[in-house]
Amino acid sequence: MTDTAENPHYPPSAIRHPLSSRPLRIAIVAGELSGDNLGAAFMRSVRARHPDAEFLGVAGPRMVAEGCECLEPSESLAVMGLFEVLSHLPRLLRLRRRVRNEFLAARPDVFIGVDAPEFNLNLAPALHQAGIPTVQYVSPQVWAWRQGRVARMAGFLDLVLCLLPFEKKFYDEHGLAAEFVGHPLADQVPLAADRQGARQALGLAPAGEVVAVLPGSRRGEVARLGADFAGAAAWLAQRRPGIRFVAPMANDGARQMFSQALAAHASGVEVDLLDGQAQLALAAADAVLVASGTATLETLLCKRPMVVAYRLGTLTAWVLRSLGLMKAPHFAQPNLLAGRQVVPEIFQQDVTPERLGSEIAHGLDHPQASAELGRLFGDIHLQLRQGASDRAAAAVLKLVRERGSET
Repeated sequence: MTDTAENPHYPPSAIRHPLSSRPLRIAIVAGELSGDNLGAAFMRSVRARHPDAEFLGVAGPRMVAEGCECLEPSESLAVMGLFEVLSHLPRLLRLRRRVRNEFLAARPDVFIGVDAPEFNLNLAPALHQAGIPTVQYVSPQVWAWRQGRVARMAGFLDLVLCLLPFEKKFYDEHGLAAEFVGHPLADQVPLAADRQGARQALGLAPAGEVVAVLPGSRRGEVARLGADFAGAAAWLAQRRPGIRFVAPMANDGARQMFSQALAAHASGVEVDLLDGQAQLALAAADAVLVASGTATLETLLCKRPMVVAYRLGTLTAWVLRSLGLMKAPHFAQPNLLAGRQVVPEIFQQDVTPERLGSEIAHGLDHPQASAELGRLFGDIHLQLRQGASDRAAAAVLKLVRERGSET
């Protein structure tokens, strides 16, 4: 019989919950917008096989719309940086304690941590000790920094669901069960982006240069990058008459902060702020200025050249560098997936309006290189297009079934 983890389209009737006297119960914690998207797609795929499945946890609006009982909104976990988290630590510890107690009382059949590794990898041990199977959906970047964490993770995780192909090999080498499921974004984004259709939908002229600007979804990201991104738009506007900018905003907080940065550093520059619509903006663009994170993968999937920027708090960056905790040669996902630097990645004090603007201008001035990059991105898109949500659901249900047969 074909294994369901290898065949995500295996008939739902083949999956039987070992505790048939009650519905399948899944505890789930998703962090931020990207986690909410992953969690909602995962829930739909589980329900396609298990229509009576129940979900409880930390959820965003898409997961709530799918029927997850929400203990706390996902945005509560949107904190980044080693030291930046300190001011939020008491609140996060209280939340983790409450969520842990709710899960232990509910006795779910499995716990799924969707991204948010600092929260989920500290919640999972107590659940694992209580006999609840534990899964981390989206690998933390242990292959990039603090690799020693993987030995601890092996003690309380039953499975890691990897979005990127090189991650499974890393876990295999460290004795922690892992499955490469692909990336749901690769399933959702069309293989060919429609530039003219996107421009028409956004009310942009069919000709002329368009740059998409994505300064991040978290307030901390926009606070650290917004001024330089706005300054880069001003730098380009002074040198390239007629250039247009579109900036898809992930939420109201990001919109407010970036609006302030534009007023202070790009007064008079026309920047269209969009409510969401990131894929339309990326498809319409000739080049993209983007904060490091999931948006860089979305840009890759839209086959657009990009400049990636990343800035941590000063103390966090100093610790990472001075202690040699960074192991990966790159931080931008397109470079990690390509195995070499194919897009500029600019870190910390090197992030300036002039540097960002000049790198974007270089990409605009070399369309042949951009076309070659688009072909490479197309190959990576196909590699990641695996039916990720279905494969993740099949792997989790297989784990539940196997654990049920052991009891």
